[in-house]
Amino acid sequence: MASPQTGRATVPNPARSSRSRAARRTLWALPPVAALALVFLYPLALVVRQSFTPEDGGPSTASYAPYATVLAEASFREALTNTVLTAVGATVGALLLGLALALVIAFVPFPGGKALSRFTDLFLAFPSFLITLALLFLYGTVGVANGLWTDVTGAASGPLNFLHTPWGVLLAEVTYFTPFVMRPLLAAFSQVETGQLEAAASLGARPWRIVRAVILPEALPSLAAGGALVLVLCLNEFGIVLFTGAKDVVTLPVLVYSKAILDGDYTGACVVAVLNIALSVALYALYRAVASRTSAGSPSRTPSRTGGEPRRAGA
Repeated sequence: MASPQTGRATVPNPARSSRSRAARRTLWALPPVAALALVFLYPLALVVRQSFTPEDGGPSTASYAPYATVLAEASFREALTNTVLTAVGATVGALLLGLALALVIAFVPFPGGKALSRFTDLFLAFPSFLITLALLFLYGTVGVANGLWTDVTGAASGPLNFLHTPWGVLLAEVTYFTPFVMRPLLAAFSQVETGQLEAAASLGARPWRIVRAVILPEALPSLAAGGALVLVLCLNEFGIVLFTGAKDVVTLPVLVYSKAILDGDYTGACVVAVLNIALSVALYALYRAVASRTSAGSPSRTPSRTGGEPRRAGA
């Protein structure tokens, strides 16, 4: 390109062009970063700041005293124990139930199997309290099951009274989070080669041996990723514990609510919230590591059907 003053050709400056592109990218990134900082990072910073501020002091007296106070409380240790035990128990239950259901849906031909697979996707959009209310309607003190029992036996009350206990919370969480395990498993099962299953069956392998030797090795990465995700979600679950009315089950989210709303201890609530966030972030990092290993280590296969529907043995 020639300069109009000198008539000489001008050579574009690569450094200037690169700086211009970087400036444009920065301008485009500013609005979403500012919105994120306003609606998330700023409130989070306030929570962290309040957690270091004693109730009777100002910002200049920030210290670790609130953390020492909360960590020394028996209620915090009990809530932490309940949170971990409930999350681990619900994760194990969701893994076992999700694996069994995914195997049936993927490899056992039956009418309505495809519709059930589609319903799994829809189930992920349900709120957790809806599942809890459904369980209360079925197995609650005045639920359907107890009502049938009293109608048949004439008893004053039914035998089922477990939904207000830790077992009820565990049942509700397993019921709600099982589809979160099934979804990645069904996607993994859709990639299993039918030829491998037919070859194993032709060699006389029984169904459980086929599952153990052929199917599970392909599904282990997805099973681990689904389990890590469920563990993170169970760790922060609040609605299920609240709606079951299990007074003896105080988890970390419930303790945050109790301290902030019932006791007015905002500093203590912020301390518990920060500790809960730290635990959640650590588990989320574990989930991301497992998920990245899954995506990197999964072999590329051709789906058996259009849309990645699960393969069915003998179909």
